[in-house]
Amino acid sequence: MTDGYFPQLAAERPDIALCRASSAVARIGEAHARAAGLGTGPHLVLKMLAERGPSSQRALGEQLRIDRTVMVGVCDGLEEAGLVRRERDPADRRAYAVTLTPAGRARLAEAERTVPALLDEALAPLNAQERGQLSALLLKLVLPN
Repeated sequence: MTDGYFPQLAAERPDIALCRASSAVARIGEAHARAAGLGTGPHLVLKMLAERGPSSQRALGEQLRIDRTVMVGVCDGLEEAGLVRRERDPADRRAYAVTLTPAGRARLAEAERTVPALLDEALAPLNAQERGQLSALLLKLVLPN
């Protein structure tokens, strides 16, 4: 419905529009993640480990913008499922390095196959150029200068 109050509010308050859009995309993302059997946070952790190699929980949390207390639970769940293993970090014996297992790599590959459909659903109103613009603008908001 475009004749309601929300379009006016969104035009005046882009922060509100961004919050609502974020919530809608998150709901779609979580639905796809549940269907793939892997939540969004765990998916992102596996993806970073596959692309960057073993990392500390702290580094994973910082890079993925996941609170450290949440990250502990994510890593616990991934470890219990056999998708990662935690070992003492040889560079810092006080920290743990989280490492992707072969089962984690396989689960990640399954989850990655759902991403195009997720993006198509979440960003359906946007054409390819608009999606690129949105990505560029969001990066400006989330990355420090």
